[in-house]
Amino acid sequence: MASQKQNYRLAAEWEPHAATWLAWPHRKATWLGDFAPIPNVYEKVVRLLAAYEPVRVIASGAVLEEARQQVGAVPNVELVDIPTNDSWLRDTGPVFLLPRVSQACEDRLSEPIAVAWEWNAWGGKYPPWDTDAKVARTIARWLGMEVVLPGMVLEGGGIETDGEGTLLVNHRCVEDSARNPGLSRQDLEQVLCEQLRIDRVLWVGGGLAGDDTDGHIDQLARFVAPGRVVAARQPDPLDPNHAALEANLNVLRTFQDAQGRQLEVIPIDIPSRYRFENTQLPASHLNFYIANGMVAVPVFLDPTDDAAICTIERCFPGREILPVDCRALVRGRGGLHCITRDQPAWPRKE
Repeated sequence: MASQKQNYRLAAEWEPHAATWLAWPHRKATWLGDFAPIPNVYEKVVRLLAAYEPVRVIASGAVLEEARQQVGAVPNVELVDIPTNDSWLRDTGPVFLLPRVSQACEDRLSEPIAVAWEWNAWGGKYPPWDTDAKVARTIARWLGMEVVLPGMVLEGGGIETDGEGTLLVNHRCVEDSARNPGLSRQDLEQVLCEQLRIDRVLWVGGGLAGDDTDGHIDQLARFVAPGRVVAARQPDPLDPNHAALEANLNVLRTFQDAQGRQLEVIPIDIPSRYRFENTQLPASHLNFYIANGMVAVPVFLDPTDDAAICTIERCFPGREILPVDCRALVRGRGGLHCITRDQPAWPRKE
């Protein structure tokens, strides 16, 4: 496999999907406040996405039956019996690599492969995580894909790509003694480049107050096209996110991508001092999810909603922009991107 990986690439999220995967929620202890509305939020997201592309929902036992009752009859939805500890499939699911088009004629490279990273619940924060540690390889094997095991802890929400060899990463989520002890940034970058076929890694820092992932990039900065990123901004100087997000904006503006393009950086303001009771939560419009023909955008009934939707709409001409109320979802300290895992499309040989 090592000699073949150079013939694969990490696709951008806006490329065509074969399906979206989600894990049905059931771990009440990781949510602030009342858990009762959370399955209904997942149901809404499943129904929304199933109108645009196939959706696969994983669960097992009684949780699978709950999912069956709520979304089992929805057209374009398939339930898959895979057990979980938690429901943040962006982080626990596999990362798919596509064959490069120039190699598609070779039989041995005719199918995608799946990279299954190690998982320890964001640096050991939420035990137990043993079942979730098996989810990525179980999904890949259910799909009949070859599985690559790099042996390094990495969460899917911690990486962002343009599909052309550039990777955005927050060093705080990877260069971490609770995740990858003893590995330097140089070591980690080498693994990322080798396993994901990346040509350039762009490192940022910071994070949102209340984000228990230590600063996943999908809350902070997202590619919307090659050479173009949207980035979270907090203009309120009294908000705890103000300084870190300003620093990130400045760093992003200095970057060139793998093709030598200077990044165009488009700021998107996020809600200020967003709290549940007395707890600051990581409410971000950047946690949007791109599906076939649409973009689902988190909104919070906040003054920043409309401007964020307009900016994202300009970034994705030709796609429907659909706001999704994430006031309940963010009580789990995540958003739409955090609960979804895109499986890129690839034509199968007859």
